[in-house]
Amino acid sequence: DVQLQASGGGLVQAGGSLRLSCRVSGFPFDDYAIGWVRQAPGKEREAVACIGVSDGTTYYSDSVKGRFTISRDNAKNTVYLQMNSLKPEDTAIYYCAGQYNILGFRITWARPARYDYWGQGTLVTVSS
Repeated sequence: DVQLQASGGGLVQAGGSLRLSCRVSGFPFDDYAIGWVRQAPGKEREAVACIGVSDGTTYYSDSVKGRFTISRDNAKNTVYLQMNSLKPEDTAIYYCAGQYNILGFRITWARPARYDYWGQGTLVTVSS
């Protein structure tokens, strides 16, 4: 079975930090890019970061660039999202998702509809 298990969400004050984890199983980790996609209440899904598992290429949305860092541990089939300097507007459910990456993901990483597999999400709440 394909599984993307996201964890690490919680309640934090503005300016604080959280680290999300996404453990992947059931598909060839190295052939995929893993992204973090968030959805705030009443808003559309937004891809905020993505990493190519095979070569470590990363992309970030402008809204999180400089504050969030995505990384991966290939030995553990796990992708992380380190979130620093959190703001109330970062409050959302954060999903990790997998996108097949044989042809590259420079254009598709920011499009939630292009992800093939999704995890269950983890809630991040940032209080002001």
